[in-house]
Amino acid sequence: MAKYHTTVQSRRPAQDTFDYLATFSNAAEWDPGVLAAWQLGPGPVAAGTRFRLVVPFLGRRLPLTYAVTGYGPGRRVTLTAASGLLRVMDRIEVSDGALVSYDAEAVLRGPLRVLDILLRPGFRKVAERAAHGLDRALAAGPARARDARR
Repeated sequence: MAKYHTTVQSRRPAQDTFDYLATFSNAAEWDPGVLAAWQLGPGPVAAGTRFRLVVPFLGRRLPLTYAVTGYGPGRRVTLTAASGLLRVMDRIEVSDGALVSYDAEAVLRGPLRVLDILLRPGFRKVAERAAHGLDRALAAGPARARDARR
């Protein structure tokens, strides 16, 4: 299993920070490893909300459907996704001071599981680029978040 943890300070108010991150389709704005993202279905984010993200994986475009599997309004959100090749989980917590704690895990599935240890270095590199983009997006404030990915 590949794991990554980072903390990021946001310049946005804690509730705005949480709302931005819990709307996981926003990952396309700050994570250069996300090729496309959108919410599946209308309404506010809550337990059960689903998002589709498309990411590069082993030279292909891999669509992942994330579901909100844990939700503490204004504080924490856990999202999980699984394909035939990969299972991922992202946990995001936002403190009163808008400090973001972000944990990500990925594990290969099926016959590829024996190669799981080889996933770690690449996952770390992708996660570090995402953390850098997240830091820039949250430091930029809402109006400039779209430019933070560049």
